[in-house]
Amino acid sequence: MSEAAARARWLRRLRRNRNVVTGALIVVLVALAALFAEAISTHDPRRLNPANRLRPPTLEHYLGTDEFGRDVWSLVVHGSQVSLLVGATTMVLTSLGGIAIGLCAGYSRRLDLPLMRVMDGLMAFPAILLAIALMAARGPGVGNVIFALSVVYTPRTAMLIRSTVLGIRELDYVLAARALGRRDLAIALRHILPNCVGPLLVQGSFIFAYAILAEAILGFLGVGVPPYVPSWGNVIASGKNVIREAFWVSLFPGLALTLSGLGLNLLGDGLRDTLDPRLRVP
Repeated sequence: MSEAAARARWLRRLRRNRNVVTGALIVVLVALAALFAEAISTHDPRRLNPANRLRPPTLEHYLGTDEFGRDVWSLVVHGSQVSLLVGATTMVLTSLGGIAIGLCAGYSRRLDLPLMRVMDGLMAFPAILLAIALMAARGPGVGNVIFALSVVYTPRTAMLIRSTVLGIRELDYVLAARALGRRDLAIALRHILPNCVGPLLVQGSFIFAYAILAEAILGFLGVGVPPYVPSWGNVIASGKNVIREAFWVSLFPGLALTLSGLGLNLLGDGLRDTLDPRLRVP
């Protein structure tokens, strides 16, 4: 089978997978909302208007207003920008770090022990507690949230890549490349790394979802992005004090967070079902 035919067959398999289609549709809708937030928002999300505080949903304020009179619809739309920025950047950084550490640990027996012990040490801490500790040390800010979450989730990607490399490094074609005198770096990048792309895509989609949820948790606890920056976690936190009088303040950003996580998890499940030959349905 030619490479083009194999690619076409893979794309057909993706299109037939309902989880991939549904998850991708949800993720695209959230991404479009973030990209065109300025166009579809109806108010300035940072503008305070105490005269309109705690207004229920109306034609003027689609999702109501919060305790400061800010439009909840505009807060949710602009909050998607922060969530997607944190999620996407964390996914990229953890993938790059996981590839570097996992390849070194899986291919080199000499580096395996020290690198994996460091990864084990990081994973010994609960993820959110380690992120809170790093944020407490560095202070609030979008960049610091990305750094903290990247440190937290890189060990998971590194261990996944390492386990994949361990199963590949002794295969015949890798041994043949080594016998022909190929350098270790060339073997790792040309013959081993391409086989890690499938698991990395699946893991990346889950890391994306974890990062969005973790960013909201940090914002809810007051150690994430600054309070004046619209984010789903900050809006949910501001609504907890008025949950009985104005439930919509926390409800709608919570629904947006849930929908985004659902879409990314559906996408990850669908990619896993499509890429894993053990789960593949002809």
